[in-house]
Amino acid sequence: MLKRLLDYQLSLVEKGKPLHRLKPLVTAGDTFLYEAPINTSKGPHIRDAIDVKRWMMLVVYALMPCLLWAIWNTGLQSYVYSSGDYRIMNEYLTSSTTLQGYLDFAAKDNRYLAFITTGLAAILPLLLISYAVGGLWEALFACVRGHEISEGFLVTGILYVLILPATIPYWMAAVGVSIGIVLSKEVFGGSGMNIVNPALACRAFLFFTFPGKMSGDVWVGTNPTSIRRSLVEMNRDAHTTPIDGYSQATSLAKFNVTADIKRVHVDAIATNDLGSNVSSYPVIEKYFDKWNNLGSHEATLGQLSQEQMRSFVTSPAIDGGLGLSSGYYEDAYHFSALDHGIGHNQDWNFFFGDKMGCIGETSVLACLLGAIFLIYTGVGSWRTMVSMALGAFLTAFAFEIISKYVGVDGGAWNPAVFGFPAYKHLLVGGLAFGLVFMATDPVSSPSMASAKWVYGLFCGLITIVIRCINPAYPEGVMLAILMGNVFAPLFDYYAARNYRKRSITRVRATA
Repeated sequence: MLKRLLDYQLSLVEKGKPLHRLKPLVTAGDTFLYEAPINTSKGPHIRDAIDVKRWMMLVVYALMPCLLWAIWNTGLQSYVYSSGDYRIMNEYLTSSTTLQGYLDFAAKDNRYLAFITTGLAAILPLLLISYAVGGLWEALFACVRGHEISEGFLVTGILYVLILPATIPYWMAAVGVSIGIVLSKEVFGGSGMNIVNPALACRAFLFFTFPGKMSGDVWVGTNPTSIRRSLVEMNRDAHTTPIDGYSQATSLAKFNVTADIKRVHVDAIATNDLGSNVSSYPVIEKYFDKWNNLGSHEATLGQLSQEQMRSFVTSPAIDGGLGLSSGYYEDAYHFSALDHGIGHNQDWNFFFGDKMGCIGETSVLACLLGAIFLIYTGVGSWRTMVSMALGAFLTAFAFEIISKYVGVDGGAWNPAVFGFPAYKHLLVGGLAFGLVFMATDPVSSPSMASAKWVYGLFCGLITIVIRCINPAYPEGVMLAILMGNVFAPLFDYYAARNYRKRSITRVRATA
């Protein structure tokens, strides 16, 4: 019956009928529900038993773990940070140092129901706006050009939402998807013709046009003002200091510190928790003995009060201190906790997804589940994923090795960001999400196997360079992939030329 209804609608928009201009709208519904009745005559082409619609739906299925975790984590973070009760915050921070504690916190008093409903209330409106506004532009261009509506927006619509902060205003989300879809895809001819990833183009437009809404304290809840008010209440009632106060700083915000903060500074701060298990301990011990004797502090390294630690780290070198500017001490303190995995900065938190960030980028585990599905179905390029992860790790490892072995006192006075553990770069920020779902876009990434290796290595390298050297933008994934998209045709060109040369050589050798 449904098929007969659709066939009747198709008959109303046949060539020569008054409604012929609306044929893309009618065929879109028919194609969405049934297999496409004709083969594609224009790109993109899929040389497989499945059509473009099913190809795109496989990507949507792969995104389900990230979407489900986005609903859960967005709701949890909003519940905790908007409560205004420091006891709930303390309970959350203390419990989530272990997986069992995290689950117990969620199960207590059926809090998980509040997490789910709050997360749905934050994300569903953005999904509806993304699909409605983006779909409207797709339909408009399809009607004007007289071609079918592409199924590519099934993926772009959800990807776009997952790389936004939860606090993005609705009108801004609509503007972002409009500009991104039109300028990054439709002006080039639509799906299959875009030179950069459309979802990343949407986000890039918002980032550079409305930076205040895309960075800073924008990662929790749906109303930044109420979250700030709640944090003020918590800190007031708990009588916290700027050092131990509650904030909504993300892991990358803690990572983004000035080069004036050295490894020796963050290692010294970590001695209270780790003792001598820090790489620059001999240097710290030498300075500490001088500081302790000259100032008659009668302190014990590894057991310093906050006042003593601040004094030791910020006192001039002539007094035995480590010479850090007092204005940078708080940043050094938080970076030290991130660098050494102290408190709520443990590796499992970052891998599992118990952190703040863009809506769908927080869980590395969810990204890995999506990667496994994409690789198994042959939709995603494992070469691109592996090479980007490898490029990022090797670049970060090079920074780490240089930081720890090159320079005065074994590199103790090198910038702290250079010595950040290489593997942690894969856990913080949106690197995992980017290499699985963004860099593997089949249209804007290379098609040659060897070019995919170069492309992935390039994107990974640029990501870490931006993170470690650019003081204004600590993420790097978005810009690295967009830059890789621009160079993708060049990578393919040289890969194809090299392949032809090797083929000619083999033919001549066998002649």
